[in-house]
Amino acid sequence: MGQANDRAERDVAPCDTGGLRRFLRILAIATMAILSSLMSAPSGQAADPPSLSFGIVPQQAASRLAATWGPLLARISHDSGVALVFKTAPDIPTFYQRVILGEYDLAYLNPYQYISAHSSANFAAIAKEKGRKIQGVVVVKADSPFRDINDLKGVTVAFPSPQSFAASILPRAALRAKGITIEAKNVGSHESVYLGVASGLFPAGGGIVRTLETMPPDIQAGLRILWTTEKFTPHAIAAHPRVSRENIDRVLRAMVALEENEEGRALLAVIGFSGIEAAKDAEWNDIRGLAITQAEALGN
Repeated sequence: MGQANDRAERDVAPCDTGGLRRFLRILAIATMAILSSLMSAPSGQAADPPSLSFGIVPQQAASRLAATWGPLLARISHDSGVALVFKTAPDIPTFYQRVILGEYDLAYLNPYQYISAHSSANFAAIAKEKGRKIQGVVVVKADSPFRDINDLKGVTVAFPSPQSFAASILPRAALRAKGITIEAKNVGSHESVYLGVASGLFPAGGGIVRTLETMPPDIQAGLRILWTTEKFTPHAIAAHPRVSRENIDRVLRAMVALEENEEGRALLAVIGFSGIEAAKDAEWNDIRGLAITQAEALGN
């Protein structure tokens, strides 16, 4: 019996050792395959997502922009796999200079800034707000005696910046065309205009419909729209030429898909958007057709 057990152990041992060697060989091959796959994976995926700076024109205070745009950019980053880093500037002229110098990979900028940046820095439009044209407004206090734009003759009118397209360039051009002389006061942002007019600091001010609608209800209730401009193609979301087509497509898909779910729609509503759609440069030809001069853009 002992001899039989010895013989059985000798028969089994070589078989088990061979099986173990085969198993270890297979494990080594599989491990090498996994390591090879990881090492050859393209850069910029989950382990190392690409990062793009996203400059937002400072129509409002930086803290407010961060609070409203930050969660939206975070959602787009998550959905696209491209990390979008919120950036802005202390004022609109500084923002525009940073755009021209290429300090932002992506930028949300007004129509006039876009056509200038396209011409001088090769920025290309990739998207815009869905279903809306930009429209400038001149607002006054709700109880203001002013009832017509002609009533503004000789008064101080607040504007965000000389380079604010619908909130400044268009109203000033209309006032000049009507022979209405005003004293223009640049206050840095749309928000500052609305707060200044609502508090009585300024008799009137220029803004746009979208930013007015994002102000707190009590501020909106304290203001009245005196005059509106014509409607034009809205702000552009544009990409610097160094941004790859792959990353643009990933970000664009995530932007367009926002309106397809409740969370995305809620994030869009915070910035006053109903959706974002793909766009091309030619859509801003209506702005080019205005032939705005540099002097007009600077408020001269």
